[in-house]
Amino acid sequence: MPPSSADATRSASNRSAHVVPLLALAALIGVWGRDLPAYVEVVVVVLLAGAVLAAVHHAEVVAHRVGEPFGSLILAVAVTVIEVGLIITLMVAGGKGSPSLARDTVFAAVMITCNGIVGLSLLVTALRQKVAVFNPEGTGAALATVITLATLSLVLPTFTTSTPGPEFTGPQLAFAATASLCLYLLFVVVQNVRHRDYFLPVSDDEPTGDDEPTSDDESASDEHAAAPSPQTALISFGLLLIALIAVVGLAKVESSTIESAVADAGLPQTFVGVVIALLVLLPETLAAVRNARRDRVQISLNLALGSGMASIGLTIPAIAIASIWLDGPLLLGLGATQIVLLALTAGVGILTVMPGRATLLQAAVHVSICAAFFFLAANP
Repeated sequence: MPPSSADATRSASNRSAHVVPLLALAALIGVWGRDLPAYVEVVVVVLLAGAVLAAVHHAEVVAHRVGEPFGSLILAVAVTVIEVGLIITLMVAGGKGSPSLARDTVFAAVMITCNGIVGLSLLVTALRQKVAVFNPEGTGAALATVITLATLSLVLPTFTTSTPGPEFTGPQLAFAATASLCLYLLFVVVQNVRHRDYFLPVSDDEPTGDDEPTSDDESASDEHAAAPSPQTALISFGLLLIALIAVVGLAKVESSTIESAVADAGLPQTFVGVVIALLVLLPETLAAVRNARRDRVQISLNLALGSGMASIGLTIPAIAIASIWLDGPLLLGLGATQIVLLALTAGVGILTVMPGRATLLQAAVHVSICAAFFFLAANP
């Protein structure tokens, strides 16, 4: 039987995921410590983005092999290494916005996941099915955890009085980091062990409302595909390490270029955090939209809120440890505009999640909040 177009696409994607990390590493070796012409800068940026996508792909392969809950941890740790590597690289470079870079990146990740990815997932599903149906118990627990983590790590520093400015003292930062890590790990256990059924799709067996064939068969084959062989998983693990090294190294090479591009565009330096979050969350966004197109909105919401949770629950502890040897202050507290957006996200998210059903209107509301965040990030 000739291979289907989906099989051909998947095969091409797998080949590129094997080649790109090696190309990115070779490029890193070739450009390290050199002044680069503009066209080489473009190639490096493309390879940087490709290495991020490849790293997430190989993390998913390894995660599929080891199973849950360790699979979720491997994927989250891989993404966090990328995010923390980009943040620390730019902070070490000592740009104008480096003290607040961790805050800007994490907050951007929360807004993009809780509004952008959630909104797009609901929008795609609502356009196909009119109503997006999901499990309110699991989705509500994930949203509550994200909002709690964001408040403990990003809102409280604005109101603490032990030090001037929106930053924690050492003990306060240690408490926030420990609480964030513990909450994230507990959520992983709840999601994958104790209450798995809360996070499973609730309408897999229900009719889709379309008489025409969809890609659900492809979805099912993906979901129930056999675990990769130990050799395949080992190769993916090696390529994952190569991709992570390439991402962090190329980010170092491009750090000044990224900051200069943001400044030349007339954007505030805080927008660098938005750029990092967009780059890191690109794979999750594509995966969430792909699942929404397959009428698996619950999986899309799991990806969205899980990504936001990992961005705080793992990044804040890592940055807290890194702050021991990083020079300068670590500004984590949000400003008034950002706190308003976070509060609006929490309120709207609760109203969206509680019924377990969402329409085109709820999707549009979330997308609008995300658009407002991008606009205000560019025009504070």
